[in-house]
Amino acid sequence: MELQEALTILDNTQKKLFAYNAASSALYLDAVTVAPRDTAEGRGMALSVLAGEQHKLLTDPALTEALGVLNEHKGELDLLHARETEELSRSVRQLTRIPAEEYMAYAQLTNEADDVWHRAKEQSDFGLFRPYLEKLVEYNRKFAGYYDPDKAPYDALLNEYERGVDTAYLDGFFAALREKLVPLIHAIGEKPQPDDSFLHRQYPVERQRKFSDYLMEVLALDRAHCGIGETEHPFTLNFTSQDVRITTHYYENDLASSMYSVIHEGGHARYELDVDPQVEYTVLAGGVSMGVHESQSRFYENIIGRSRPFIEAIFPKMQEFFPEQLSGVTAEMFWRAVNRAQPSLIRTEADELTYCLHIMVRYEIEKALIGGTMEVKDVPETWNRLYKEYLGVDVPDDKRGCLQDSHWAGGSFGYFPSYALGSAYGAQMLRNMEQDMDVWGPVGRGDLGGVTGWLAEKVHKFGGLLTPAQVVENACGTFDPMAYTDYLTKKYTELYSL
Repeated sequence: MELQEALTILDNTQKKLFAYNAASSALYLDAVTVAPRDTAEGRGMALSVLAGEQHKLLTDPALTEALGVLNEHKGELDLLHARETEELSRSVRQLTRIPAEEYMAYAQLTNEADDVWHRAKEQSDFGLFRPYLEKLVEYNRKFAGYYDPDKAPYDALLNEYERGVDTAYLDGFFAALREKLVPLIHAIGEKPQPDDSFLHRQYPVERQRKFSDYLMEVLALDRAHCGIGETEHPFTLNFTSQDVRITTHYYENDLASSMYSVIHEGGHARYELDVDPQVEYTVLAGGVSMGVHESQSRFYENIIGRSRPFIEAIFPKMQEFFPEQLSGVTAEMFWRAVNRAQPSLIRTEADELTYCLHIMVRYEIEKALIGGTMEVKDVPETWNRLYKEYLGVDVPDDKRGCLQDSHWAGGSFGYFPSYALGSAYGAQMLRNMEQDMDVWGPVGRGDLGGVTGWLAEKVHKFGGLLTPAQVVENACGTFDPMAYTDYLTKKYTELYSL
């Protein structure tokens, strides 16, 4: 096979792969936003067939031959085609180890599991979800061996979300966070808490929807290219850099929940919208890793969205949306309320300081499940015990316990640690950003252009053109988790006058 023919096969394969992924994503988006309740069976069949076609595409001998030719001529390829070849070769190596019938069955299982998880959470009944979780754990143990038989199963899964990370690294990372943050949490526990009662007044959903539109404007999310929907567990989907969807969930008695979901998912969307169009329809499109992706969502949500300058900038507009609810409330009071540090039950609503403890619970459970040292039936008891041990809170039911997240229903084992890594990356990005420019002056005027421009240049534009490690180095320099603990210590020392 000639080099040019190999390049043509590479290009055509990636376009087909994009189409299959887009179809699967569209089915998923429909399923968790507007689809009628009992309609999972048909989608499951469609997703199974799409998974089979994708498996067939990536295990085609012609593609294997083309990738062989491209790897032989790698020195002649430009960066774009070299990285496409590298990433697609990795996917093909993994997929050729997975039997097609298993791949198709797994796609059908995750669709069914997600549907059952929604009902189980609604009824707070882990028993309903348990048989599906048992199958998902079994599949992921097996798939880990396909992905990288030389690694421990959980390490192989971790690498699917953040290349180069393993349990040894994460054990050290979380230990460092515990050492610095637990004493800070205890010190804050001795201090009086700011009043946040006004956050739990009645905030009509329709006005919250209009407020979400305003927040998207502040984030410069063009509604011609970024839609917003409603679902049980907020997420972001990207079809292309010109078509991104975010979702949120509204609670009438909790303004901050949706507010920060929109800003968090808006950070994901901002990343996707800023990726260089040259990688469109290739395996390099979109964010480079989940850790880097979470660094962006949590940067906008916490570092910017919960900052005093940002709150001061948007608070007058908030009072226009909610004049009765925010009567007698000042921007300073609002800033203190949304940064209140107190151990809680729900990860997505946790404050910055205690957030990583929520991740540690999930990390310990995943590590044990995939490592085979724990059975699925023991998840609720272990979850409740670790929440008491790590956060000092009692879990009242499965809905607010082990059923609160959708990740396991989708088969995403190894994803959760990327939230903590992303938070740490983001703090170091802030430190570097502050050395390059005035961050807080413009933010205090409601102008996020400088922040977004810096992140676009250092992180967003590359997509997968650089490796995750290269993107982190580009934005952070040498990664130092202590930048994160320093950031939190400084912020919460000021907030609580420690």
